[in-house]
Amino acid sequence: METQHDDSVFSGRRAIRPLSVIVIGGGIGGLAIGLCMRKTGHDVLILEKRKEITEVGAGIQLAPNATRILRRFGVLDETMEHAVVLERNSLRRWKDDEELGSIPLGLGIENHFGAPLAVIHRADLQHVLLHAAIDCGCRILEDHEVVDVDQNFLPLTMSDRRICVRSSDGDTWMSADVVLAADGMNSIVRRRMAVASGHVDQLIPHGDSAYRFVLPTELVKHDTTVMALLNKNQGTRYMGPGGHIMAYPLRKNTLYNVVLIRKAEGKKVGKTSWTARGRKEEILEHYRGWSPVVQALISHVPRSEVLETPMNDMPPLPTWVKGKVALAGDACHYMLPYVAQGASNALEDAGVLAMAFTCTDQVELALALYESVRKVRSEQIQASATNTGNSLHLPDGEEQRRRDEAIRAASRGMGPNPDKWNDKQSREFMWRVDVMAETINQFESWV
Repeated sequence: METQHDDSVFSGRRAIRPLSVIVIGGGIGGLAIGLCMRKTGHDVLILEKRKEITEVGAGIQLAPNATRILRRFGVLDETMEHAVVLERNSLRRWKDDEELGSIPLGLGIENHFGAPLAVIHRADLQHVLLHAAIDCGCRILEDHEVVDVDQNFLPLTMSDRRICVRSSDGDTWMSADVVLAADGMNSIVRRRMAVASGHVDQLIPHGDSAYRFVLPTELVKHDTTVMALLNKNQGTRYMGPGGHIMAYPLRKNTLYNVVLIRKAEGKKVGKTSWTARGRKEEILEHYRGWSPVVQALISHVPRSEVLETPMNDMPPLPTWVKGKVALAGDACHYMLPYVAQGASNALEDAGVLAMAFTCTDQVELALALYESVRKVRSEQIQASATNTGNSLHLPDGEEQRRRDEAIRAASRGMGPNPDKWNDKQSREFMWRVDVMAETINQFESWV
């Protein structure tokens, strides 16, 4: 079992030399990177292309590999004020609501992994990170979109060109000691890096779409079935042919978060967006015949409140780093949602980057350390997400029956769970590994 480290070992570390840092992107990953880099002593500027960093989205999960990083940088307590700690996760059949297995969570997870597991509204986490970043001295420029990157990626002085930023005042070239691009799956920096490296940057349609919505108490208070779910600190996973559903309460059990993922044959690859509107009619049609509980959940959502995100695969990149520019978050390791590690891995990037620059002030060495700690690990988690999605969406038949029996056995402590989020060994890899400690240890092995 990996040693659980004293947080002060990390929270007390400071940059070898303060650097000027530009962070591209004001989402969860970018704000976390800005916060962590600023708290270790750097001068941080965050550029966000939106006119305002608005609070949007639905529920996300924060696993122990993420919450320990939030704790070390002083924002876990406030985060947990907005979060819900689930006591168990129930795995169920699509048609008759049969429970195949139940996985205990709650305090047992925190005791075992040294940090809690929680669910939170994306907007609430973004709010916490935004204000923490501002309070600790990060400068944030909204309505500033990065539209180009210097082809050399290696300017040496502040007068050199690094990134071209477009705002209402026109185009301006900016520079810094290091640029960290957390500009999402549609990253302009990744595309420029691919061109410079001779690599083809492409997104591959996965064939699934995710639909998200939240149900407030006011909408469902007369539905005893849905209210029973809302008032219970439980996650529920429904598995069926060509799709699955994950649902859990948010905001002190005043919202019920529902994510429906289904096969979307014929969908073409497009820009991934967490705010695009979906069609309620599509999910009604696909989930027709599923259990009455599922039908009740879908029936309550207003047609204008469904968000849709087409699922695209991002093949592993040859590198995340070029010169003094590095990719982070969805820009380099966008993850399908089946193991709920997207936000947590973005937070791992933030923790590792901060630690790397407490080990050395040589930018290229620090970025090489960051890539060494994070790249292979994130790609392994990406692969596990893809495999889990395939297992969750099996059509009824012999393979589905073997999966269900394996889930029942795993719930009794016998064998692996095909649902990797609920699999004991997979959790050890995803949740126990302390990437901040690994960063320090790896650097010490290099010198």
